[in-house]
Amino acid sequence: MGAIDWDRRLFDELIPLPDGTSYNAYLVRGSEKTALIDTADPTKREEILEQLAGVERLDVLIVQHVEQDHSGSVPLVLDRYPEIEIVSSPKAVPMIADHLGIPEGRITAVEDGEPLSLGDRTLEFIHAPWVHWPETMLTYLREEKILFTCDLFGAHLATNDLFAVDRPRVCEAAKRYFAEIMMPFSNLIKGHLEKLEPYEITMICPSHGPIHDDPAFIVDAYRHWVLDPPKNLVVLPYTSMHGSTRRMVDHLIEALTERGVRVEPFNMSVTDLGAYAVRLVDAATVVFATPTVLVGPHPHIVFAAYLTAALRPKLKHATIVGSYGWAGKAAERLQGLCAPLKVDWLDPVFAKGLPKEETFEALDALADGIAARHEGLE
Repeated sequence: MGAIDWDRRLFDELIPLPDGTSYNAYLVRGSEKTALIDTADPTKREEILEQLAGVERLDVLIVQHVEQDHSGSVPLVLDRYPEIEIVSSPKAVPMIADHLGIPEGRITAVEDGEPLSLGDRTLEFIHAPWVHWPETMLTYLREEKILFTCDLFGAHLATNDLFAVDRPRVCEAAKRYFAEIMMPFSNLIKGHLEKLEPYEITMICPSHGPIHDDPAFIVDAYRHWVLDPPKNLVVLPYTSMHGSTRRMVDHLIEALTERGVRVEPFNMSVTDLGAYAVRLVDAATVVFATPTVLVGPHPHIVFAAYLTAALRPKLKHATIVGSYGWAGKAAERLQGLCAPLKVDWLDPVFAKGLPKEETFEALDALADGIAARHEGLE
């Protein structure tokens, strides 16, 4: 069940959705009870209600995650089935009350590993905190060995393919989703992957994107994104006001390329934030390039630094290049914004006004230092 949102282009007023998304819900019928796993975004409430029109009896509504794109239609389902039992993790109970206005007394909290019998089918609840909120849980249908994973293994992808048949496209969307949503919690995701290893899984049903009827495909991809060391890649978020910083960026790209280092520049005044986040999954080094605005970094690069620190990628090294008119503290302020990153900071390179010969020589030396640190990376 659920809905395909072909036209949505922004999520959380922040995340670009170049391929739309879907809000997946799942109906599980047992011989004694029928359960609905999640609902849909409130903008698609009419679709989920229409799908439920033929369901005369609904006994259990499972809220795996309280964020409204999953739970926003819960009050409407409750109106249609007033006797329904709402089930969630213990941490979700007060959050459902806060976000949806449903009294806590209407909600049944289930423990990690607790089963729920539907008669000839059994659901098992698996707590998965910080995927990507603290209250999230997964649901395992024991008899069919189907895992309902909420945001884990999902993809913002609108498609009428029920299953993940276009693997390159699905993998690209899933990696973007991982980068934007899951990467800040990579250490916890690693633990959840280990927790799921004993389970025999024939199908993974996420809350966004197509279903994985070959679970190894997406699980292996997650293992790579979480566990693999950084690659020989520099991401270079930049902006330029009057051309000085852009000249430095162009020179540094050429210098790194000559030294065998891959570079991905991102003009932060026009870039797709999701594309930037995807490259952070694999990058070993970030170079922020900024002009100076009122003695500090340009706001576009302030945002890039804040976002990079928030996503907590596997970066090992960082540095800053840029230009200023008369004075500036861009480097110090950017380093402060990036304090959560546990990286080795290379000496910054700044030019007063136009970059001069000594500026380019300093950029060459910086490229040497980055290349040396990338030695041996794939």
